[in-house]
Amino acid sequence: MKITRYALTLLAAAALAGCGSAVKLDEPAPVETRPVAPATTNNNANVQPVAESKVATVDLGAQLTAAVANQRVVLFDFDSYTVKDDYRGLIDAHAKRLNNDRKLALSLEGHTDERGGREYNLALGQKRAEAVAKSLTLLGVNAAQVEAVSFGKERPAAAGSDEAAWAKNRRVELKDK
Repeated sequence: MKITRYALTLLAAAALAGCGSAVKLDEPAPVETRPVAPATTNNNANVQPVAESKVATVDLGAQLTAAVANQRVVLFDFDSYTVKDDYRGLIDAHAKRLNNDRKLALSLEGHTDERGGREYNLALGQKRAEAVAKSLTLLGVNAAQVEAVSFGKERPAAAGSDEAAWAKNRRVELKDK
């Protein structure tokens, strides 16, 4: 205990001693002055001008449009309007494009397969289109930029009455307005 007290006393004394050698604030600090060397001019006639670099302009809108050119269909499971995780990248790419240019708009056309009644399929197609619209708006797209419409089973993408044809018909198509 006495050793600790002794060490603290020595430490405090050293701190106070250091304060005594500090620069006084009311005394001006010494300033060193040096003569300025005269500017030299280069009289070399062989100096070549530096060419300006050409930086290519990036058209982000064109890049985003090209990125989604072949990504226009979201497929759904039977009797479902839940957007599958497989299509999150496609929806994200469209959201980036729409957020980049607020003048662009999409028509989201919901479709179903031939099974079920006309009214049921129109409602299911509408729910599918609205699910894609909701996904886009959650990514920052203005709701006025997307329009959800349903065609039900009226416009099949594939003819046939088998699972392969039905799977292609259960979709939402993203079309530019």
